[in-house]
Amino acid sequence: MGRKGLAVVAIGGNSLIKDPQHQTVPDQFATACETAWHIAGMIEEGWDVVITHGNGPQVGFILLRSELARHVLHPVPLDSCGADTQGAIGYMLQQCLYNAFLKKGMKKQAVTVVTQVVVDRNDPAFQNPTKPIGPFMSKEEALKRKEEEGWDVMEDAGRGWRRVVPSPYPLEIVELDAIKSLVDQGFVVIAVGGGGIPVIRLDDGSLKGVEAVIDKDLASSLLAVGIKADLFLISTAVEKVALNYKKPNQVWLDRMTLEEAKRYYDEGHFPPGSMGPKIKAIISYLEQGGKEAIITSPENITRALRGETGTHIVP
Repeated sequence: MGRKGLAVVAIGGNSLIKDPQHQTVPDQFATACETAWHIAGMIEEGWDVVITHGNGPQVGFILLRSELARHVLHPVPLDSCGADTQGAIGYMLQQCLYNAFLKKGMKKQAVTVVTQVVVDRNDPAFQNPTKPIGPFMSKEEALKRKEEEGWDVMEDAGRGWRRVVPSPYPLEIVELDAIKSLVDQGFVVIAVGGGGIPVIRLDDGSLKGVEAVIDKDLASSLLAVGIKADLFLISTAVEKVALNYKKPNQVWLDRMTLEEAKRYYDEGHFPPGSMGPKIKAIISYLEQGGKEAIITSPENITRALRGETGTHIVP
Protein backbone atom coordinates (compact mmCIF):
# COMPACT_ATOMS: atom_id res chain seq x y z
CA MET A 1 0.00 0.00 0.00
CA GLY A 2 1.18 3.56 -0.67
CA ARG A 3 1.80 5.85 2.27
CA LYS A 4 -1.38 7.68 3.27
CA GLY A 5 0.08 10.18 5.74
CA LEU A 6 0.53 10.65 9.48
CA ALA A 7 -2.42 10.32 11.85
CA VAL A 8 -2.94 10.94 15.55
CA VAL A 9 -5.55 8.47 16.82
CA ALA A 10 -7.01 9.44 20.20
CA ILE A 11 -8.76 6.51 21.84
CA GLY A 12 -11.39 7.13 24.50
CA GLY A 13 -12.07 5.34 27.77
CA ASN A 14 -14.48 2.96 26.05
CA SER A 15 -11.54 1.58 24.06
CA LEU A 16 -10.29 0.14 27.38
CA ILE A 17 -13.33 -0.17 29.65
CA LYS A 18 -16.65 -0.90 27.98
CA ASP A 19 -18.88 -0.82 31.06
CA PRO A 20 -18.74 -1.17 34.87
CA GLN A 21 -18.96 -4.98 34.55
CA HIS A 22 -15.70 -5.15 32.56
CA GLN A 23 -13.07 -3.25 34.54
CA THR A 24 -10.45 -5.85 35.45
CA VAL A 25 -7.03 -5.83 33.83
CA PRO A 26 -7.84 -8.90 31.66
CA ASP A 27 -11.09 -7.16 30.59
CA GLN A 28 -9.14 -4.01 29.69
CA PHE A 29 -6.62 -6.10 27.73
CA ALA A 30 -9.40 -7.75 25.71
CA THR A 31 -10.98 -4.38 24.84
CA ALA A 32 -7.60 -2.78 24.07
CA CYS A 33 -6.83 -5.64 21.67
CA GLU A 34 -10.09 -5.10 19.77
CA THR A 35 -9.22 -1.41 19.29
CA ALA A 36 -5.58 -2.25 18.45
CA TRP A 37 -6.79 -4.64 15.70
CA HIS A 38 -8.73 -1.79 14.04
CA ILE A 39 -5.72 0.54 14.32
CA ALA A 40 -3.43 -2.17 12.87
CA GLY A 41 -5.84 -2.31 9.90
CA MET A 42 -5.38 1.42 9.42
CA ILE A 43 -1.57 1.00 9.51
CA GLU A 44 -1.86 -1.87 7.01
CA GLU A 45 -3.65 0.57 4.65
CA GLY A 46 -0.55 2.80 4.70
CA TRP A 47 -1.04 5.22 7.61
CA ASP A 48 1.70 6.15 10.08
CA VAL A 49 0.03 6.34 13.47
CA VAL A 50 0.62 7.95 16.86
CA ILE A 51 -1.88 6.73 19.48
CA THR A 52 -3.06 8.73 22.47
CA HIS A 53 -5.44 7.44 25.16
CA GLY A 54 -7.51 8.38 28.19
CA ASN A 55 -6.74 7.15 31.71
CA GLY A 56 -9.53 8.55 33.91
CA PRO A 57 -10.89 5.29 35.37
CA GLN A 58 -7.38 3.83 35.82
CA VAL A 59 -6.19 6.87 37.76
CA GLY A 60 -9.35 6.57 39.86
CA PHE A 61 -8.48 2.92 40.63
CA ILE A 62 -4.92 3.80 41.72
CA LEU A 63 -6.21 6.59 43.98
CA LEU A 64 -8.83 4.28 45.50
CA ARG A 65 -6.20 1.57 46.15
CA SER A 66 -3.89 4.19 47.56
CA GLU A 67 -6.65 5.36 49.91
CA LEU A 68 -7.68 1.90 51.06
CA ALA A 69 -4.03 1.20 51.90
CA ARG A 70 -3.44 4.56 53.62
CA HIS A 71 -2.79 2.95 56.99
CA VAL A 72 0.12 0.89 55.57
CA LEU A 73 1.51 2.77 52.57
CA HIS A 74 2.30 6.28 51.33
CA PRO A 75 -0.26 7.92 49.00
CA VAL A 76 0.50 8.26 45.27
CA PRO A 77 0.56 11.85 43.94
CA LEU A 78 -1.57 12.56 40.89
CA ASP A 79 1.35 13.15 38.49
CA SER A 80 2.79 9.73 39.44
CA CYS A 81 -0.66 8.17 38.82
CA GLY A 82 -0.48 9.64 35.32
CA ALA A 83 2.96 8.11 34.74
CA ASP A 84 1.85 4.72 36.13
CA THR A 85 -1.17 4.57 33.82
CA GLN A 86 0.83 5.69 30.76
CA GLY A 87 3.14 2.73 31.39
CA ALA A 88 0.39 0.16 32.09
CA ILE A 89 -1.93 1.20 29.24
CA GLY A 90 1.05 1.63 26.90
CA TYR A 91 2.11 -1.94 27.70
CA MET A 92 -1.38 -3.23 26.89
CA LEU A 93 -1.51 -1.42 23.55
CA GLN A 94 2.08 -2.44 22.68
CA GLN A 95 1.35 -6.10 23.27
CA CYS A 96 -2.01 -6.01 21.47
CA LEU A 97 -0.43 -4.27 18.47
CA TYR A 98 2.53 -6.68 18.46
CA ASN A 99 0.11 -9.61 18.26
CA ALA A 100 -2.07 -7.91 15.62
CA PHE A 101 1.01 -7.18 13.44
CA LEU A 102 2.12 -10.79 13.88
CA LYS A 103 -1.28 -12.10 12.73
CA LYS A 104 -1.34 -9.75 9.76
CA GLY A 105 2.27 -10.59 8.80
CA MET A 106 3.35 -6.96 9.18
CA LYS A 107 6.89 -5.86 10.07
CA LYS A 108 5.97 -3.17 12.61
CA GLN A 109 6.69 -2.34 16.22
CA ALA A 110 4.93 -0.15 18.76
CA VAL A 111 6.62 1.78 21.54
CA THR A 112 5.32 3.91 24.43
CA VAL A 113 6.80 7.29 25.36
CA VAL A 114 6.08 8.37 28.94
CA THR A 115 5.15 11.96 28.13
CA GLN A 116 5.28 15.17 30.18
CA VAL A 117 3.16 18.15 29.13
CA VAL A 118 3.92 21.67 30.30
CA VAL A 119 1.09 23.78 31.75
CA ASP A 120 1.19 27.36 33.00
CA ARG A 121 1.60 27.50 36.78
CA ASN A 122 -0.64 30.59 36.73
CA ASP A 123 -3.38 28.87 34.72
CA PRO A 124 -6.74 29.99 36.20
CA ALA A 125 -7.73 26.28 36.34
CA PHE A 126 -5.58 25.94 39.47
CA GLN A 127 -7.96 28.35 41.24
CA ASN A 128 -11.03 26.61 39.83
CA PRO A 129 -10.76 22.78 39.85
CA THR A 130 -13.40 21.14 37.63
CA LYS A 131 -12.11 17.70 36.56
CA PRO A 132 -13.77 14.86 38.55
CA ILE A 133 -11.51 11.93 39.48
CA GLY A 134 -11.81 8.84 41.61
CA PRO A 135 -14.89 7.17 43.10
CA PHE A 136 -18.27 8.68 43.95
CA MET A 137 -18.94 9.59 47.60
CA SER A 138 -21.83 10.77 49.72
CA LYS A 139 -21.98 14.50 50.42
CA GLU A 140 -21.01 13.86 54.07
CA GLU A 141 -17.93 11.84 53.09
CA ALA A 142 -16.93 14.45 50.48
CA LEU A 143 -17.16 17.35 52.93
CA LYS A 144 -15.21 15.35 55.51
CA ARG A 145 -12.43 14.78 52.94
CA LYS A 146 -12.43 18.46 52.07
CA GLU A 147 -11.95 19.25 55.76
CA GLU A 148 -9.33 16.58 56.50
CA GLU A 149 -7.37 16.22 53.23
CA GLY A 150 -7.89 19.69 51.74
CA TRP A 151 -9.62 18.15 48.69
CA ASP A 152 -11.80 20.16 46.33
CA VAL A 153 -15.10 18.32 45.96
CA MET A 154 -18.26 18.86 43.93
CA GLU A 155 -21.49 17.16 42.98
CA ASP A 156 -21.09 15.33 39.65
CA ALA A 157 -24.10 15.25 37.29
CA GLY A 158 -26.55 13.98 39.91
CA ARG A 159 -24.51 10.79 40.42
CA GLY A 160 -22.93 11.70 43.75
CA TRP A 161 -19.97 13.72 45.01
CA ARG A 162 -16.40 13.42 43.76
CA ARG A 163 -12.99 14.89 44.22
CA VAL A 164 -12.20 17.50 41.56
CA VAL A 165 -8.75 18.63 40.44
CA PRO A 166 -7.49 21.42 38.17
CA SER A 167 -7.53 20.81 34.40
CA PRO A 168 -4.97 23.32 33.06
CA TYR A 169 -4.46 24.01 29.35
CA PRO A 170 -1.63 22.04 27.65
CA LEU A 171 1.11 24.30 26.25
CA GLU A 172 4.07 22.15 25.25
CA ILE A 173 4.92 18.45 24.87
CA VAL A 174 8.32 17.92 26.46
CA GLU A 175 9.20 14.71 24.56
CA LEU A 176 7.94 15.94 21.16
CA ASP A 177 11.31 15.50 19.40
CA ALA A 178 11.59 11.89 20.65
CA ILE A 179 8.08 11.14 19.36
CA LYS A 180 8.88 12.67 15.94
CA SER A 181 12.14 10.76 15.71
CA LEU A 182 10.44 7.41 16.49
CA VAL A 183 7.72 8.11 13.89
CA ASP A 184 10.41 8.90 11.29
CA GLN A 185 12.01 5.53 12.04
CA GLY A 186 8.74 3.72 11.33
CA PHE A 187 7.60 3.00 14.90
CA VAL A 188 3.96 3.16 15.94
CA VAL A 189 4.14 5.49 18.94
CA ILE A 190 1.84 5.57 21.98
CA ALA A 191 2.24 8.95 23.66
CA VAL A 192 0.64 11.75 25.70
CA GLY A 193 -1.43 9.15 27.59
CA GLY A 194 -4.20 10.67 29.72
CA GLY A 195 -3.34 14.11 28.36
CA GLY A 196 0.27 13.80 29.49
CA ILE A 197 1.81 14.15 32.94
CA PRO A 198 1.20 17.79 33.92
CA VAL A 199 4.41 19.65 34.75
CA ILE A 200 5.22 23.32 35.30
CA ARG A 201 8.44 25.05 34.32
CA LEU A 202 10.18 26.78 37.23
CA ASP A 203 12.18 30.02 37.01
CA ASP A 204 15.44 28.15 36.36
CA GLY A 205 13.81 26.22 33.49
CA SER A 206 13.53 22.96 35.41
CA LEU A 207 10.30 20.92 35.44
CA LYS A 208 8.13 19.89 38.37
CA GLY A 209 5.01 17.69 38.41
CA VAL A 210 1.71 19.18 39.62
CA GLU A 211 -1.56 17.74 40.97
CA ALA A 212 -3.78 18.15 37.92
CA VAL A 213 -5.28 16.30 34.95
CA ILE A 214 -4.93 17.66 31.41
CA ASP A 215 -7.79 17.14 28.97
CA LYS A 216 -6.62 14.26 26.75
CA ASP A 217 -8.33 15.57 23.60
CA LEU A 218 -6.70 19.01 23.88
CA ALA A 219 -3.29 17.41 24.50
CA SER A 220 -3.83 15.09 21.50
CA SER A 221 -4.69 18.13 19.39
CA LEU A 222 -1.46 19.84 20.54
CA LEU A 223 0.46 16.69 19.57
CA ALA A 224 -1.25 16.52 16.15
CA VAL A 225 -0.22 20.14 15.47
CA GLY A 226 3.31 19.53 16.80
CA ILE A 227 4.03 16.54 14.54
CA LYS A 228 2.14 18.11 11.60
CA ALA A 229 -0.32 15.20 11.41
CA ASP A 230 -2.43 14.93 8.22
CA LEU A 231 -5.33 13.46 10.17
CA PHE A 232 -6.64 13.75 13.73
CA LEU A 233 -8.95 10.81 14.45
CA ILE A 234 -10.90 10.63 17.72
CA SER A 235 -12.23 7.17 18.48
CA THR A 236 -15.16 7.22 20.89
CA ALA A 237 -18.39 5.38 21.83
CA VAL A 238 -20.47 6.65 18.89
CA GLU A 239 -20.18 6.09 15.15
CA LYS A 240 -20.98 9.73 14.36
CA VAL A 241 -21.56 13.07 16.06
CA ALA A 242 -25.13 14.35 16.39
CA LEU A 243 -26.87 17.68 16.82
CA ASN A 244 -29.61 17.66 19.51
CA TYR A 245 -28.14 14.34 20.75
CA LYS A 246 -30.76 11.93 22.18
CA LYS A 247 -33.57 14.44 21.57
CA PRO A 248 -36.54 13.92 19.21
CA ASN A 249 -34.95 16.28 16.65
CA GLN A 250 -31.56 14.53 16.68
CA VAL A 251 -29.55 14.79 13.43
CA TRP A 252 -26.44 12.69 12.66
CA LEU A 253 -23.61 14.65 11.02
CA ASP A 254 -21.51 13.14 8.21
CA ARG A 255 -19.52 16.28 7.59
CA MET A 256 -18.83 19.67 9.15
CA THR A 257 -16.63 22.57 8.16
CA LEU A 258 -14.52 24.33 10.79
CA GLU A 259 -16.97 27.28 10.76
CA GLU A 260 -19.97 24.97 11.29
CA ALA A 261 -18.20 23.13 14.11
CA LYS A 262 -17.51 26.46 15.84
CA ARG A 263 -21.10 27.60 15.39
CA TYR A 264 -22.62 24.36 16.72
CA TYR A 265 -20.14 24.41 19.62
CA ASP A 266 -21.13 27.99 20.53
CA GLU A 267 -24.81 27.06 20.25
CA GLY A 268 -24.24 24.43 22.95
CA HIS A 269 -24.79 21.28 20.87
CA PHE A 270 -21.71 19.60 22.33
CA PRO A 271 -21.85 19.46 26.14
CA PRO A 272 -18.66 19.77 28.24
CA GLY A 273 -19.07 16.28 29.73
CA SER A 274 -19.24 14.43 26.40
CA MET A 275 -18.58 15.71 22.86
CA GLY A 276 -17.55 19.26 23.86
CA PRO A 277 -13.82 18.69 24.56
CA LYS A 278 -13.46 16.59 21.39
CA ILE A 279 -14.96 19.27 19.12
CA LYS A 280 -12.94 21.96 20.90
CA ALA A 281 -9.75 19.95 20.33
CA ILE A 282 -10.58 19.47 16.65
CA ILE A 283 -11.31 23.19 16.19
CA SER A 284 -7.90 23.98 17.71
CA TYR A 285 -6.16 21.44 15.40
CA LEU A 286 -7.85 22.75 12.21
CA GLU A 287 -7.25 26.40 13.13
CA GLN A 288 -3.53 25.64 13.36
CA GLY A 289 -3.26 24.15 9.88
CA GLY A 290 -4.69 20.64 10.38
CA LYS A 291 -6.14 19.03 7.24
CA GLU A 292 -8.92 16.76 8.44
CA ALA A 293 -10.44 15.31 11.61
CA ILE A 294 -12.74 12.32 12.04
CA ILE A 295 -14.86 11.21 15.00
CA THR A 296 -16.07 7.58 15.00
CA SER A 297 -16.11 4.34 17.02
CA PRO A 298 -13.14 1.90 17.01
CA GLU A 299 -14.88 -0.77 14.91
CA ASN A 300 -15.76 1.84 12.26
CA ILE A 301 -12.24 3.26 11.79
CA THR A 302 -11.56 1.51 8.45
CA ARG A 303 -14.95 2.44 7.00
CA ALA A 304 -14.60 6.02 8.23
CA LEU A 305 -11.21 6.33 6.54
CA ARG A 306 -12.89 5.30 3.27
CA GLY A 307 -15.49 8.01 3.81
CA GLU A 308 -18.34 5.55 4.41
CA THR A 309 -19.16 6.62 7.98
CA GLY A 310 -17.96 8.78 10.88
CA THR A 311 -18.19 12.56 11.18
CA HIS A 312 -15.55 14.31 9.04
CA ILE A 313 -14.52 17.85 10.02
CA VAL A 314 -12.55 19.83 7.45
CA PRO A 315 -11.14 23.39 7.27
